[in-house]
Order: sequence, then C-alpha cells, then structure tokens
Amino acid sequence: MYRLFAALPVPEDLWDGLAALQKNLPGASWRPEENFHITLRFFGDLSHSQARDLDELLAEIRCAPFEISMEGAGWFGRREPSAVWARVRENDALRSLSAQCERAARRLGLAPDKRPFTPHVTLAYLHEATLEDTRKWVETHQAYRSDRFTADSFHLYSSHTAKGRPSRYVAEADYVLE
Repeated sequence: MYRLFAALPVPEDLWDGLAALQKNLPGASWRPEENFHITLRFFGDLSHSQARDLDELLAEIRCAPFEISMEGAGWFGRREPSAVWARVRENDALRSLSAQCERAARRLGLAPDKRPFTPHVTLAYLHEATLEDTRKWVETHQAYRSDRFTADSFHLYSSHTAKGRPSRYVAEADYVLE
C-alpha cells in the first residue's frame, strides 16, 4: 500500500520565510522545511496497481504554468485547532489543477473529497494547543507575504511515517505543467 497525494512543491528559496513563522505556539509540532508543499488532492492508501493507474491519469492533466504566492495564515479545527498553515493565494489555474486531480481520483474510483479545497502550506500539527493561543498566532502572522513563484510542475508524493518522527514525503512521479 502507498499513502499518496498530489502537491505543488514549495521552492527552497521560500523555505526560510515560512520557517520564520514556526515559533511561539505552545503545542505545535513544527513541520520540517523539506515537507513544505501545497496539496492538490489527498488520495489515501492505494495498492500498487491503483498507484500505477493514478500515475497514468495524473500524466494526462493539462495546465499551463502559473504564478502563485502565499499570504497570511490560518488554522484547521475550529474549536479544537489541529494545524496551522500559511495561506496560498488562490487563482483560477490553481483551482483548475486541483479539480483535475479530483477528477483523476474519481476516475480511479475514489470517493469525492468532502472537504473544500483550501490551498495552504502546513507549518505545524497541533497537540492540545488552545484556541486562544492559535488565534493569537494566526493574527500575528496575517501580514506574512511570500515572493511569487512559478508553479511549473507538480508531484505525486508518498508519505512515510516512523513512530516519533515527522512524516517523510517522497516525490514518486513528476508532472510538468505546459
């Protein structure tokens, strides 16, 4: 089984700016910089043959390269915060790319993703962080702005977990936007 998701990589020259946000939130388990990405669609646990079929479907996606940037912050888990993130500024091309990944998942026979697409870069998973501390952290980082970058490819990543350590993500396949 492979735990898979499609995502845009965050360029290394933006890692320092994101890492600078990773402080002053009790209960935060900060993500390593090499894990910074913008999820387009989480697929879950797939068999080898499903992964191969998904790769073929993702290779059919057509999208021109587009500009993207990050601005502000947010959190998931309304009353019980579970993660904090940098907000990715939405645009039609990003939404279209995510929708095409969703269509590939459905063609593979996966259930529709029930969560609305919220483009973001996860900075930390939270463990017993208070709503008040999370709200203050998000308010403090609303002024965050990244440089713009060109999304010219996306990847099919596998997620590998080891007890007591952050997940490790491996780009299993690359898809050029053209």
